[in-house]
Amino acid sequence: MSEHWSKRREGGGRFAIWLIRTIGLKCGRGVARLCLLPITLYFYFRRPYERRVSYAFLERATGRRANAWQVLRHIHRFAGTILDRVFLLAERHARFDVRVHGLDELTSRMRADRGVLLLGAHVGSFEVLRVAAAERPDVQVRVVLDTQKTPALTQLLHALNPEIGRNVIDASRPGTEIVLALSEALAGGALATLLADRAREHEATLLADFLGAPAPFPTAPFLLGAILKVPIVLCLGMYRGGNRYDLYFEPLADELVLPRREREAGLRAVVQRYAERLEHHVRQDPYNWFNWHDFWNLEGRGVEPAAGRRAVPAVAVARDLA
Repeated sequence: MSEHWSKRREGGGRFAIWLIRTIGLKCGRGVARLCLLPITLYFYFRRPYERRVSYAFLERATGRRANAWQVLRHIHRFAGTILDRVFLLAERHARFDVRVHGLDELTSRMRADRGVLLLGAHVGSFEVLRVAAAERPDVQVRVVLDTQKTPALTQLLHALNPEIGRNVIDASRPGTEIVLALSEALAGGALATLLADRAREHEATLLADFLGAPAPFPTAPFLLGAILKVPIVLCLGMYRGGNRYDLYFEPLADELVLPRREREAGLRAVVQRYAERLEHHVRQDPYNWFNWHDFWNLEGRGVEPAAGRRAVPAVAVARDLA
């Protein structure tokens, strides 16, 4: 049986995370990146489930059989984005070359009395949004984050910048509390951000065509946008190697209206659009995909090669809404 993503333990330990963070801040990004090589080898050999998932995903995304070098590159890319979070949270933005695409699409939808719901994914680095936000200190960024899933990483990284930690809306809280916190933030013109590609166990999902097979996506993030009557914009920060990132903003809905009789059809359409744009970016650079679970496994089977795979249920935030 394929274990649900939410039940898998956090990779690495508190000391290991503290050590790489300390090396990065004391010795610089270049020295810290040398540490990623043994870390990559460790995870390749000690985390067989994630290794198998990577093989299967890369085969699906590229249409070719993956090899060990590609899987190592995939793990190394992920480790590199985690390291970069240290510098982004410490507000050392000058180290990075971030090219922003679609900024006008975002700013045209922002108002002082109505913010924007940004939907990301476990792709690239959501933290590069902070580089764009630094250009608008008048705009508050509120992040919906499950602090219970990766407690060691979350606590150590947020210790770098307590102000950012205070702007986190904890997704492990009851759904009604999350909605109230989001509503308050958006009414003040904030950018509210959350990841919309995975759902918790027993959470409502809809199937969308994604990378050649049906995959379940959570409905709660989109229902939130409809309930709160705010624009919904896709936000992805894709790592391009070196110190380069591309940050994309793409509108999904200016105001998602879901009449009762057409609710499912409307939800299905916006979820499919989200999946299509996510697929577009993932196909362009598969090594930015950081869902380390059997995403297409609808039947709870073990990880299989891409050719007959289907997916596990994925993350939502307002569980009690769906």
